[in-house]
Amino acid sequence: MFMGEYQHNIDTKGRLIVPAKFREDLGQTFVITRGLDKCIFAYPLDEWKQLEEKLKQLPLTKKDARAFTRFFFSGAVECEIDKQGRINVPSPLRNYAALDKECVVIGVSNRVEVWSKEQWDTYVEESEDSFGEIAENLMDFDI
Repeated sequence: MFMGEYQHNIDTKGRLIVPAKFREDLGQTFVITRGLDKCIFAYPLDEWKQLEEKLKQLPLTKKDARAFTRFFFSGAVECEIDKQGRINVPSPLRNYAALDKECVVIGVSNRVEVWSKEQWDTYVEESEDSFGEIAENLMDFDI
């Protein structure tokens, strides 16, 4: 399980350090793709395969299903961690998530998310006030 928040810089070549606590669970090779809320999602290969199977179940006849799977899979790439514990984030994903220099890498249960520090700070600030309301809305899910 992934949890925690770590700050790292991405260099001009798109290399980003993967926090040591995440490396073993992600594995040497894992998948990154466009995430929701303008961040990047990273999945271990086994989690990616499970998610892929679920997304294959979406009806091809539904416009939203086609749009989501296109969005999700077209941005997906396999990454390998180098000897310095870094991955190379492709330019289209860096642009999508506005990854320039300062990044925040967070663990979110079965996945890792990579945010620009500026976008993460804005997201946290905007979400903090509604956290109680969000929790209340999730009560239907027995959380």
